This record gives sequence, structure tokens and C-alpha cells, in this order.
Amino acid sequence: MADLPHDTDPQLPPAEVADVMPPHAHSWWSHYVFSQDAKYIAIQYSGTAIAIGLVGLVLSWLMRLQLGFPGIFDFITPDAYYQFITMHGMIMVVYLLTAVFLGGFGNYLIPLMVGARDMVFPFVNMLSFWIYLLAVLVLVASFFAPGGPTGAGWTLYPPQAILSGTPGGAQSGIILMLVSLILFIIGFTMGGLNYVVTVLQARTRGMTMMRLPLTVWGIFTATVMALLAFPALLVAAIMMLFDRLLGTSFFMPALVELGETLSYGGGSPIAFQHLFWFFGHPEVYIVALPAFGIVSDLLAVHARKNVFGYRMMVWAIVGIGALSFIVWAHHMYVSGMHPYFGFFFATTTLIIAVPTAIKVYNWVLTLWKGDIHLTLPMLFALGFIVTFVNGGLTGLFLGNVVVDVPLSDTMFVVAHFHMVMGVAPIMVILGAIYHWYPLMTGRMLNQAMGHFHFWITFIGAYAIFFPMHYVGLVGVPRRYYEIGEPAFMTTPVEGLNAFITVAALTVGAAQMVFLFNLYWSSRHGRVAGSNPWKATTLEWLTPVVPPEHGNWGDDLPLVYRWAYDYSLPGAPEDYIVQTDPGPKAPTAGPL
Repeated sequence: MADLPHDTDPQLPPAEVADVMPPHAHSWWSHYVFSQDAKYIAIQYSGTAIAIGLVGLVLSWLMRLQLGFPGIFDFITPDAYYQFITMHGMIMVVYLLTAVFLGGFGNYLIPLMVGARDMVFPFVNMLSFWIYLLAVLVLVASFFAPGGPTGAGWTLYPPQAILSGTPGGAQSGIILMLVSLILFIIGFTMGGLNYVVTVLQARTRGMTMMRLPLTVWGIFTATVMALLAFPALLVAAIMMLFDRLLGTSFFMPALVELGETLSYGGGSPIAFQHLFWFFGHPEVYIVALPAFGIVSDLLAVHARKNVFGYRMMVWAIVGIGALSFIVWAHHMYVSGMHPYFGFFFATTTLIIAVPTAIKVYNWVLTLWKGDIHLTLPMLFALGFIVTFVNGGLTGLFLGNVVVDVPLSDTMFVVAHFHMVMGVAPIMVILGAIYHWYPLMTGRMLNQAMGHFHFWITFIGAYAIFFPMHYVGLVGVPRRYYEIGEPAFMTTPVEGLNAFITVAALTVGAAQMVFLFNLYWSSRHGRVAGSNPWKATTLEWLTPVVPPEHGNWGDDLPLVYRWAYDYSLPGAPEDYIVQTDPGPKAPTAGPL
């Protein structure tokens, strides 16, 4: 550990902590495999998450083949179908989206954007990834266990989750799922504490909280939420594991199975639902808030305009995070709750739409009269806004008890959930990769492949989920292996099911072009230079691109302004970086 000299600029407050270079790697293993450098850990997180995400993608293809062309594929049995549903949902929500936004972008961007050399606890950060990888491997192992993975549905509701009638319930499938979730939460807690402490304690001189880019605010708030919400899932997983292995009855009422009275009694399945959704709804915003922050930065950079209402955007992020803890039971309207509770949670669901709407208005006003460059990151950011608004509107319907009850078990809910929690955040992840790929590799992604990827993904996503809303409205249920021939399964509905399946296969195939682009451009892409997007934030100002060990060379950057000085009147260029000590315009933002 080497102490470095610290600059003494009288314009800035003194440093609160000494500048210390993080430990150097001494071998190939410690540099690339057991790395303590947040940038390498970010790539490890992202690579692992994308790999398991591809498994989830294939599972969705298999489900759609059964729904679009029932009875044709003999290997898709009823048990396999429910296992596909369960593993697809859990993989995508927890092991892909949460890991990419917090483990991937959080690790790569937080130290660079706040002007730190690394995370404050590099060794703990390294451990967090390896525990996450272990969680993924345990999850994958359930595919090869006797009886296969659990088929209880991704929400894992008891009592059926651990009964013999459910695939993987009486075998090891549900055990491996629960153990994997416990490991994931342990690993995340290690990483999450790192993110929070780094933002609070490791910011460079001049980088006040109100000069942070909104990307950091989104990841920071989501991490605090996760540290508060994941313990509910942790204790639920441990208690269900005890029910399954030790015969306790935390969630298991008195039961008769196949004419035999089981030893359970006195447990409450509804208690599990409360614990699960106390985690589950904040999880929506644990994914959404980093997406909100990233989109805000993409819009500002590629529209060459400061973010409209920065302070309002910050408080909207914080407000959404707080409100997300008092809306969870809108997922439980059909569980038999008291009407007064239904009224309360319907009201809070509508209230949380207010700060979310503020963000949408501010994004539109950020674009208003901007010098909009329709780059690939901007296209994905615009695709996110349109998709999130569309998905949010259907959420207003489902937040109302009298509308939700008849729609709750239909494909309408699947369409809504995927628009908000599937397509929208994936749009942000893709836009962010196109934006920061030059920083990570020093090269630009291929534009032709990128445009092909965007348009197939965007149009294809709507080809999947717009018809699915209609299919749900006419009464087609979700989670059914085979629907049969009820009155609502008319020829047009069957045709739409087949069309949705073809669209899903097409969109999935387009992601292979994206993965090829990542590989090809790392070797043959156009050299990007140090700041190809002409951005103002610190991550683009490192002495070397891609950033090296310690990020900043001998001296940490000094910050004199906020993150969004774009198109200022009288400025020689249309952007002023955060390290520029020149005079600030009146609109340059709060200190």
C-alpha cells in the first residue's frame, strides 16, 4: 500500500481520507481471476450474468414453443414446462438483472464516476463475485439433480413448492434453489456494502453528493433498498428450507397428500407471500432505479443538454425507493386480504406513480430543444422511455383491485411484467453497453450490427408483448401447460400465440448478433479515443483508456462543477468536464 501526495487546491474542501493506492496484483491469477480491481470484477459479474441469462432465454423459447405449437414437441412435458417457467423467472429477475445493474455497472462505474481509485473494500468485493458465481453454479446444478429443478413457479409459493406433486418438490430441486438464493444474498450484501461506503466515503475532492451523476444516485439508492429488502427473502428461504429438511411448519398448514396426513400443521403460506413480496416489489425498483439513472445520463450526453430538474430527479429516485416498501401487497390482491388493506395498497401504488411520472416528464424536457444525436445509446434510451411508459400504464390498471382480480391469472399480467421488468431494463443495459464499451475496451462497437440489433429487438419486443395484452384480456390464463379448447381459444387467439412464439425466437436470435459484435469489435472495432461521446463525467477523464490499476495515475481528479454542463452559452465547446475550474454558468447546478 503506497501513500500518494494529495493536491491542496484552496478552492476545494480538504480531503477527508488519505489517497491510498489499492493493492497490486502479483500474478496472472490475481490479476484476471481472483482480481480485486472493481473493473475486472464488473466484467466477471456481467459475463456470468449474461451467461446464465442466455440459459433463461433458451428456457423462454421452450415455453413459447409449447404455447405457440402445443403438442408438437414431445420433450416439453408438463413437469418440464413448469420447471422452465420457474427457472426462467428467477434467472432473469435475480441472477441477470440485479447482477448486471449492481454487480456489473455498479462495480465499473461507481469508483470512476466518484473519482475513487477502487472500491473501499477490494478483497470483500472479490469475495462477493465468487459467492455470486457459486450461487449461479448451485442453481445450474439443479438442472442435473434427480427430478430436475423446482417447478413451483418463480415465486416459490408454499405449500406446493415442497410437496411431492410439484416437480423438484420432494427431490433436491427446491433445496438447491433455496440454497442458491441464500448464497446470492450473502454475496450481494458484501458487494452492496462496498457500493454504499464507496459513494459516501471515497468521493474525490469537490465531488459533493449533489454533483454525482444520476447513474451513481440510481445505483446507490437501489443498493440501500436491496440491503433492506433482501433480508426478507433470506429469512423466507431459510424458513422454507427448514420446512423442507427439518419438518418445521413456518409456512406449512395441516395437509393431506394422496390420502396421507402429513406432519405439518399451523404454518401460514400467506406469511411467505408477505416476505417474498416485501422483497419482490422493491426488487422491481432495485432494477429500475439504476436504469433511471443510466438513462438520464445517456439522454444528457447524446442530446447535448443538461438534465432538466437535477434536484427533482435525485429526490424522485429517493422517493421511489422509500415508497416501494409500502406497495408490496398489490401482488396479493387474490390472496383474500381485507378490503381496507386492498384500498391502502391500491392508493400507495398510485402514489408511487407520481415520482416516476416526474422522471418521465424530466426526460422529455431534457430532450426538448436539445441537439439530439440518434446514436445507438440514444436509440436504446428512447426505446426504454417508450416501453417503460407503456408498461407503466398497464400497471395502473393492475394496481386497481377490481381490475386486477379478474386479470391476475391471465397473460395480461405476463405482458405488463415483461414490458416493465423485462424489455425496459434490458433496453437500458444494451444502451449502457453501447455507451461505455469504448471506455472498457478502447474501441467502438460496429454501428451496422448495432442498428440491426436495436431495430429487431425494439420492434420484436412489441410484436411479442402487445398481442399478449389482448390474449390476456380475452381470458387466456398464464402458467398453463396446455389450455385445451375453451370458448376464448378462437382461431385468431391461437394464431396470435403462434405469432408471439415466432417473434420471441427472432428477438432471441438477434441477441446473438449483439454478442458477436461484442467479440468482433474488441479486436477489429474503430479506435474510440479518450472521450468519444464528449461527455462531462469523470469516468471519461482517466489518463489512459481503458482505465488502468488505480484509475487516476498519480493524482486524483478535482471536481469543480456538476455532471451536466452541456451547451452552455459562450463556452468554446458544447460540454465542460467536471474537472474544469473555469467560471460556472448560473444553471450549472447545485453544489
